[in-house]
Amino acid sequence: MRKILPVILGMSLAQAAYADTYAIDKDHSQVGFKIKHLAISTVPGTFSEFSGTFDFDPKNVAAAKVDATIAVSSVNTNQAKRDNHLRDADFFDVSKFPEMKFVSKKVTPVDADSFKVVGELTIRDVTKPVTLDVEFGGAAKDPWGNDRAAFTATTKFNRKDWGMQWNKALETGGLLVGEDVHVTLEIEGIKKS
Repeated sequence: MRKILPVILGMSLAQAAYADTYAIDKDHSQVGFKIKHLAISTVPGTFSEFSGTFDFDPKNVAAAKVDATIAVSSVNTNQAKRDNHLRDADFFDVSKFPEMKFVSKKVTPVDADSFKVVGELTIRDVTKPVTLDVEFGGAAKDPWGNDRAAFTATTKFNRKDWGMQWNKALETGGLLVGEDVHVTLEIEGIKKS
């Protein structure tokens, strides 16, 4: 048993060491979200400025890692007044907290092409755990010889947990802005050489 244990540990470390590192390709990725308005409709938005890396080996999904940053001032809901409100102290407070960040802590395979990524999401000065449901879209080589991998990820969280408390009550008893934020990420990465 003493001889077998180092071999097993060595194999595990070797598997983790060979996971490829990808840089997120902003031109072929999207960070999107949706939130309720007046409790009757859904307003979509995106963040146009983001960056990050992920380590991924389809043969060892549990060893995957993600580290991503979003420039909060790049929020876009196609309405300038609303976007400026989202940037002020009622919501993101971009002058104090210009970035939000996600760092993975654990990856659990669900089936051949899907897995859950548990990580820490930091918005403003608050860091809390969130779980991403991730689907592996596949891997391919582009016409210029770059290896690429793509994923779709979704999650939902309550914005109030990150200190974004602002709202207005409606005469009907509802709220002007929903509290649950639904996030969809379309991520494509280029393998680093």
